[in-house]
Amino acid sequence: MKMMTFNVLNGGEDRFDRIRAIVAAERPDLLVFQECVGWEDGERLRAVAAAIGVPATGDHLVMGRANRRGSGRRYNVCLVSRPPILSHRVHAPSPMAHCLVEAEIAPAGDGPPLLVLGTHLVWTDERARLAEVDEILRLVPPAAVAERDCVLLGDLNALSRHDPHPADLGDRLAAAGIGKYGHPPRFDVMDRLEAAGWVDALRAAPRSPRWVTAPRERNGVRVDTRPDYVLVSRPLAARLAWADVVDTGTASDHHAVVAAVDRGREPAGKPADHTAAGPGAVPRLTSS
Repeated sequence: MKMMTFNVLNGGEDRFDRIRAIVAAERPDLLVFQECVGWEDGERLRAVAAAIGVPATGDHLVMGRANRRGSGRRYNVCLVSRPPILSHRVHAPSPMAHCLVEAEIAPAGDGPPLLVLGTHLVWTDERARLAEVDEILRLVPPAAVAERDCVLLGDLNALSRHDPHPADLGDRLAAAGIGKYGHPPRFDVMDRLEAAGWVDALRAAPRSPRWVTAPRERNGVRVDTRPDYVLVSRPLAARLAWADVVDTGTASDHHAVVAAVDRGREPAGKPADHTAAGPGAVPRLTSS
């Protein structure tokens, strides 16, 4: 089963055809989008489902209606699943800036259903994100992560201390005017999720050296970061085949993350036929 998370930046705007082409090339079985601004009518969600050969029906698609930002816009989180969705809920409590999509996905053969969480944590600061993590851990406590197949996909706006950051990361962030990670940079969000049993797929089973999903160049300073994750529970991590970063070029200011797991009778997802060029080039786009 191939899983993918992709922040499309402000709903995709006039880049939507490029976004759809990237998704069509990857053909994931499970796809979570962030920043689905203006997708409430379902047209774009149905279009991406069609691009990967998934029925555009309610048992395969979820529109996660997010809380409004101060601008009045909703940065929705959307889910597309090739296996039928058995049930779903959209959580948007006050601590969450956007929302959390929770879905139970039909099992492969006689296996257990897969619990899927898709989200987009707030960009502002680590303290606010930790409050959102508390909501996630309340919904799926460590005992559940230890016992069942779960996956958490999304733009967590958080840094992992295990990524190969340069020694002067803090100085680079400050010079680039990027304050959302703190000065010095904080890693509390990922530390807390990993302490709860979540496993970073890209760190556990990298298919390539690629790791950057949000390259930024501001004030003449280059900063490589990864706020985008596929996290799996320990039972699912035991069947993790590989994980990688997909270069999205100028389709978004975030690269996508993909991961494949063996869910019993299902073969682990195969890499796309196209060759990603790697996340070196800095797209001329920006978002949170």
